[in-house]
Amino acid sequence: MAPTRSGNRRTRVHVVSDVHGNARDLARAGDGADALICLGDLVLFLDYADHSRGIFPDLFGKENADRIVELRTARRFEEARAFGARLWAGIGSDRATAIEKAVRKQYAEMFAAFPTPTYATYGNVDMPPLWREYAEPGTTVLDGERVEIGGWTFGFVGGGLRTPMRTPYEIDDEEYAAKIEAVGEVDVLCTHIPPEVPELVYDTVARRFERGSRALLDSIRRTRPRYSLFGHVHQPLVRRMRIGATECVNVGHFAGTGRPWALEW
Repeated sequence: MAPTRSGNRRTRVHVVSDVHGNARDLARAGDGADALICLGDLVLFLDYADHSRGIFPDLFGKENADRIVELRTARRFEEARAFGARLWAGIGSDRATAIEKAVRKQYAEMFAAFPTPTYATYGNVDMPPLWREYAEPGTTVLDGERVEIGGWTFGFVGGGLRTPMRTPYEIDDEEYAAKIEAVGEVDVLCTHIPPEVPELVYDTVARRFERGSRALLDSIRRTRPRYSLFGHVHQPLVRRMRIGATECVNVGHFAGTGRPWALEW
């Protein structure tokens, strides 16, 4: 990474989200930047583009992964949940142990790939209790907190809101709103999920609306940050739009593209 800049020199940060196991490209994501920002979803539980990749097919095989993707894509969530429950029943009381072991393996690889400095927050498929165990000194984990980079203030809010998918780090709307409120006025508001705007939350491949945050949208309108940066929606209808004075940007599906989004000022 480039050395930290000061005085009249410009600052450049690279931003990634939805890494989902792409450690190879993550190791190069900070090249040429003063800092890397990661907006979460390091874990690859199931790759919807390649059903042979991820924790689920490692445990249950590709055919079962094909089936659960088919059910979820059709929004048959109750059937998907029942199908998954039957598979997990075969593992029995070892389910939590098996998941944690697989996640730990991925986290060891992901966190080792982070350059210094990295500022990161959680995605909805992440397991926050494990992050501080794997975060090395050059990685700062933030959730409902602020940090200064190059003279600008960045606020971070991680996680997602409750959905029928029941991913690991989904929280109540009120808890999420409290974290948004705690961040307050910032230059750049960094979240995993987007504000609740139809064009930003609709996934054109999955053909469904993901959950965005109304509290985030209200905060953008009220506090007017320069930028709102987020991920979560892998193939959004719109990747970038203005809300008042704020440029709202989906920084991209890093697992698929391997390319960070760049911000320079």
